[in-house]
Formats: sequence, structure tokens, C-alpha cells
Amino acid sequence: MMGTSEDQSARFVNSAAWSNGHHGSETESFGYQVREFVKGVMEMSVEFAKGCRDIVRQSLGKEDSFMRKNLGKLKGPCEKVCGKLRFFNEYLPEDKDPLHAWSVICFVLVLAFAVLSVNTEGENSIPLEKKLSIHPLSADRILLPDGRYIAYREEGVAADRARYSIIVPHNFLSSRLAGIPGLKASLLEEFGIRLLTYDLPGFGESDPHPSRNLESSALDMSFFASSVGVNDKFWVLGYSSGGLHAWAALKYIPDRLAGAAMFAPMVNPYDSMMTKGEMYGIWEKWTRKRKFMYFLARRFPRSLVYFYRQTFLSGKHGKIDKWLSLSLGKRDRALIEDPIYEEFWQRDVEESVRQGNAKPFLEEAVLLVSNWGFRLADLKLQKKQQGKGIVSLLKSFLSRGQDEYTGFLGPIHIWQGMDDRVVPPSMTDFVHRVLPGAAMHKLPYEGHFTYFYFCDECHRQIFTTLFGTPQGPLNIAVEVDPSPVEGDGEEQEEGTFCNATLN
Repeated sequence: MMGTSEDQSARFVNSAAWSNGHHGSETESFGYQVREFVKGVMEMSVEFAKGCRDIVRQSLGKEDSFMRKNLGKLKGPCEKVCGKLRFFNEYLPEDKDPLHAWSVICFVLVLAFAVLSVNTEGENSIPLEKKLSIHPLSADRILLPDGRYIAYREEGVAADRARYSIIVPHNFLSSRLAGIPGLKASLLEEFGIRLLTYDLPGFGESDPHPSRNLESSALDMSFFASSVGVNDKFWVLGYSSGGLHAWAALKYIPDRLAGAAMFAPMVNPYDSMMTKGEMYGIWEKWTRKRKFMYFLARRFPRSLVYFYRQTFLSGKHGKIDKWLSLSLGKRDRALIEDPIYEEFWQRDVEESVRQGNAKPFLEEAVLLVSNWGFRLADLKLQKKQQGKGIVSLLKSFLSRGQDEYTGFLGPIHIWQGMDDRVVPPSMTDFVHRVLPGAAMHKLPYEGHFTYFYFCDECHRQIFTTLFGTPQGPLNIAVEVDPSPVEGDGEEQEEGTFCNATLN
């Protein structure tokens, strides 16, 4: 029994020793692998460094190497420059080696410039982002026959004293607050003008339209004019993409219009009536991103919502040229950086995106590049062609001496800046070719914004061109006859209006 127990104890000790030895071998094996891996990496690094050294020696060490030949050509000019600059060594400490001293000075200068550039880039790359503010509802509104409301703004003289009425449909990413930016009330009074601006459907405080098109846009304008007391003909003013709705008014409600004033008006950039030269002159002025946005609006319109959510519907302010991918000239860029313009722009954008809905902006983009339902040539004043057949002959015989015309009968004035890169001059050249009766006013050195925004003299020139010499508002003089009138045995006083004159 004693022998058996001693044998079991010996087996236990041997197994424990084997177990410990086996575990130690595993640990030593893992550590060995790590050491070998590190050694391999270091050997590869050394070999890589030797390879780089050999390349440098081959490039610079040999007399016939390409680098040495070219660097040798610079040896003479470098020695001349160093010789001229050698007098700077006199300002160095006597106990310092010039080569060492200048190396330290150059290193410090490079380090200083690097630190300054990093600080400057940090300041410019992290601008303070200003959030959009939503203002309280404040617009006057009128009810349309279909139950929708349109918000509007009125400037100038009162309705009963207005000599001229102008209605302004705003452009893309704008609102009723825009009108004619910077226009003075005294100028409107001087010319007797009543200026009316309104929010397009879905913009500002106006209700959206369930199925908007250019014809419905023109009918909205006509109903709006009647609702605010514009009983006579009025002028329509279209600026930039707001010209889209002015063109629609000329087509669908010509009998309500006295004339049209257009400022760099947009047309469909895919219009089939454009020549290759006109189309090239338009598209070459635009940035690649803007061209891409038009392509999306024409082919994949719903994808534009993503871009709108990243820019003007993001809840933060930004630059108009960045948001709309505009290429601007020097004068336009200087204007949009002016604090007066920035204040106006930010407030106008806040009102435009008040409802936070991308649909009205998408509708505007699609309307521009899709089929309008008419051509610009339809607005050209021309004699109506008589149809064939007996009925047409009878009508022409009965109406002999009274020629019938088609198109818009009133005046159309178009102003175009020759340095405009948003609506290039080639676009209005196309308009003038199609509508030769339109009066073109070409503006040298002017851009897209400079003539229309915050320019008192420009505004005066515009109104003088449209209306001639200012005559002021209509003057209504009223006199009352205080004499009593007797009737039925009782004395009654009746106010009699007479001598009402309109000047």
C-alpha cells in the first residue's frame, strides 16, 4: 500500500510539472511570435530606408543624373544670390555659424507662418451660423373663389388716388416683402403709384394650390387685383424667375393688363425655339451644379427636395449664391455682401420659407423647365389668320375694315444687365428675337441685382420710362353745398356733392 501511494504521488508531481512546462511553452511561443513580428517590421523599414537612399544617390550622386544636371544649372544663380545676401551675416552673433543660424531662422519663420495660417483658416472655416426666425403672422389676406387665402402687401398711394397700379409676383425663394427692394415711398407718391405684392401659393402666408400651373397663377393674379380694388388695367412687373408669372399674365389675362415691365426675365432654358448659339450663350454662364439642378427639375424633380432641405429649408441662414449655385460678377458680389442687402435678404427668406414645405419651391422649379402651355411667340402682336371655309369667309366679309389681332397689345419693357450671369443676356436676346415689339433696355456693366436692388436713380429711370413725367396721385376735390332742402313739411339737410374733378 505504501508503494502504491508513493507511485501515485510521483505521477501527480510529474503531471503537474508537465502541465506547468506546457503552459510556459505556450506563453514563450506567443512572446516569441510578437518579437519576431517586430523584428520583421524593423528589418523591412531598414530595407525601405536603404532603398530610398539608393534612389537619392542614383539621382543626385552620379554626374550624368537628371536631377544633378538640372540642379547644376541652378548653382551659379544661387551663388550670386547668396553673395548679394551675404551682408546679412554681419548682423548675426560672431560665435554662431551662419549656416546653422540661418537654418534656425528659416525653420522658425516657416513654423510661424504655419501657425498663422492654421489660425486664419480656423477663423474662416467655422463661421457663426445664424438660425432662421419665424415671425408672427402680420399680412393682409384676401379670399379667392376656391376658398384659398392670398397674403399681400400694399405700398404707395391709396386705391382711390392711384394713377397707376403695379402688381409684382415675386421670384424663387422670395415673398411679398421683396417688391422692388429699396424703393422709396416718396417716389411712389411722386408718380402716383400703388404697388401691390403678394405671396405665391404655398409661400409666406398664402395657402398652397392643390394643382398649380401657369394658367392658375394668372387667374390668381386677376382675382387678387379685383379683390383689392384694382378695377382698371394694371401693370405687371416680373423680375428674374418672377417673370414666369408675368409671361403667364400676358398670355391668359391680357385684357386686365396695361403693360409689362420685365427685369432679366427667366424663360424655359429648354425652349425648342432657341438657336444653338442662344442656348450655348445661356448655359455656359451657369455653374455645373445649377445645370444639374435644372436637369433634376426636368427629369427627377422629387430629388430636389433633398437639396432644398440641405440649404434654405435647413433652418439656418446662408448665402444666395451658395444656395442657388449662382455665378456672380464683381458688382453683384459686392452688393450681396453689403449689410443692407443681407438684412433684407434674410428677412425675405424667413418669410418665404415660413411654412417649411418644399412643395411650392418644387412646383416653381418644375414650372420653369416644363411645358408652359403656350409659347412666347404667342404673345407677339400679329394679325389673326383667317380660317378656311364659307363661315370664315362670311366673318371676314362682315368685319371688313376691322382687322383682328392676336398677342399682347400693350407695351412690354425689358431691362437686361450685360454682366448678368444669373439670367445671361443671351436669354433676353432670344426673347427679343421672338418678340421684336418689346422695348429692350440694355444696361452696360450692370449685373443681376445691381440695377433693381437699392438704387434710387435706377428706380426713377424705370418709372420715367414707363410713365413719363411724374404727375403725382389723382387729386379728388369735393365741395359740399350746406343749403337745407325742405320736404314733407320737415327741414332736412342733405349734402350735395359737386365739382368733383380728377386731375
